[in-house]
Amino acid sequence: MQDSVETVFSYFPDLTGKQREQFAVLGDLYREWNSKINVISRKDMDAFWVHHVLHSLAIAKLVRFLPDTRIMDVGTGGGFPGIPLAVLFPECEFFLVDSIGKKIKVVDGVKEALGLDNVVARQMRVEEVKEKYDFVVSRAVTAFPAFVPLVRNRITGNSRHALGNGILYLKGGDFEQELAAFGNRATVYA
Repeated sequence: MQDSVETVFSYFPDLTGKQREQFAVLGDLYREWNSKINVISRKDMDAFWVHHVLHSLAIAKLVRFLPDTRIMDVGTGGGFPGIPLAVLFPECEFFLVDSIGKKIKVVDGVKEALGLDNVVARQMRVEEVKEKYDFVVSRAVTAFPAFVPLVRNRITGNSRHALGNGILYLKGGDFEQELAAFGNRATVYA
């Protein structure tokens, strides 16, 4: 698979002109920030579009967030999956949290450069978050059984989506064992 913004465009052909422009500059923004603050391994920057952007946008193939949906990205790191999702869903609110300040500095810089008014980023631990969100997204911050207690009380009960409100957790490898204790309350989408 080719690793370029064109790959994103091929998977998401209905992007607006503005979204295409935002995605088009994303790679250069992260390369620039990564030269100052290492948030993505140098080796992984070679697969930026597939490993980071498309991986984040896989959530959009599962659920199409409705306008005014509130999404919290826990352990966002450099802004994944939150930033790509915020570009794709400009009418939704994204709250990106990470306990490491330099990562939030990168997120704020990328957010500003892209003009993402729908993103708020904070240096804090998820345990400090008081508000509730429709969905919590994350990319393998910790083992799933340890993650659920951190966020379950931060999800609203009123769902407007075909897929009920909850956790959308991106993780590779053998995830089945971590989910065994959750029975039919958890689903793996490959």
